[in-house]
Amino acid sequence: MRVLQLCNKPPYPPVDGGTMAMNSITRGLLSRSCEVKVLTVKTDKHPVREERIPQEYRFRTAMEAVYVDLSVKPLPAFFAMLCGESYHVKRYVSEEFAAKLREILEKEQFDVVHVESIFLTPYVPLIRKYSDAKVMLRAHNVEHLIWKRVAQSCLNPLKKWYLKHLSLTLRAYELEHVNDYDGIVCITKNDADYFRQSGCRKPVSVIPFGVEPEDVPHVEVEPDSLFHIGAMDWLPNQESIRWLLEEVWPVVHREVPQAKLYLAGRKMPERWMKARIEGVSVVGEVPDAMYFIGSKKINVVPLLSGSGIRVKIIEAMSVGKTVITTTVGAQGIDYTDGVNLLIANTPEEFAMQIKRCLEDDDFCRQVGEAAERLIAEQYDEGMLADKLLNFYNERIEYEKD
Repeated sequence: MRVLQLCNKPPYPPVDGGTMAMNSITRGLLSRSCEVKVLTVKTDKHPVREERIPQEYRFRTAMEAVYVDLSVKPLPAFFAMLCGESYHVKRYVSEEFAAKLREILEKEQFDVVHVESIFLTPYVPLIRKYSDAKVMLRAHNVEHLIWKRVAQSCLNPLKKWYLKHLSLTLRAYELEHVNDYDGIVCITKNDADYFRQSGCRKPVSVIPFGVEPEDVPHVEVEPDSLFHIGAMDWLPNQESIRWLLEEVWPVVHREVPQAKLYLAGRKMPERWMKARIEGVSVVGEVPDAMYFIGSKKINVVPLLSGSGIRVKIIEAMSVGKTVITTTVGAQGIDYTDGVNLLIANTPEEFAMQIKRCLEDDDFCRQVGEAAERLIAEQYDEGMLADKLLNFYNERIEYEKD
């Protein structure tokens, strides 16, 4: 099968949850002898890091990138607001990207055009014009829900109003264009149910994020250590760390004063890099994420908003780490609370779970081991690639009939 994968940011190197999810699709399809061509948007926020892309990846994907300026411009944002258009989507409209996409479609034939995120939907008419391929949407999230939840927690009245406006226009765009595709691949059942209940008439499949077994460097685990790792230019991550530091950590530090919390991730806000909080070490971007994860005991992910599946949780569970998260953070994972994942939705519950794991090594180890088994059984990258290909083939054969 020949697949054109359109990405809203470079899938390699996989530096955050979104890029890891896209790269998982690429790797899975390549492992099943598919021919994959990658065309991606690159931006100031998400540039292409040429030096970090292996030669084999370049050869097998023939990856091409087109720069799109996604910086927020007040005048276009104002006109989009007046017209009731989604400024999130409008920023992705680029003549240069459209020209490159047209050039590829005129040169090559594909069975499937796999579109990563609703933000690239404006290019679907162009794909239809120059290709007979099935056009599939990979919905990483129900995007407007992220902004709706962020707006709900915002304290600034003017910013709160604008974030709510962005959420509403993005929701309207999602509902208007979700049937432009031949099929939708969601990461979680909740997201799939949302699309089905909101008027989606096209087939919807649930295929979560897959992981490839990865060796964790042999490193001594620091006792009484907690960690959070994630891209900090994503608003829900900022919101969750603020909640952790303000609402949870004072209780944990009082009850277990020897505990140490490590915060890692790209684009760490300067205010936290400069903060001096007892028991907290803000390390920012780490050179080797797996080494960092391996050296710490417990992964804390106090996510309060968001949609889709948290890739970093899957990754941590896959290497046997005990994860404490919220119901929102665990969304899309087929977990059993208290067995392979620990759920806590209030500051008191979160602090209690942390304290229990730090004081009961056997319990903590058992949860981590159960988590590793769960991911190996249900989130294997190759197995999920087979499921994706079956869905593709069903859509192709359906049209033939």
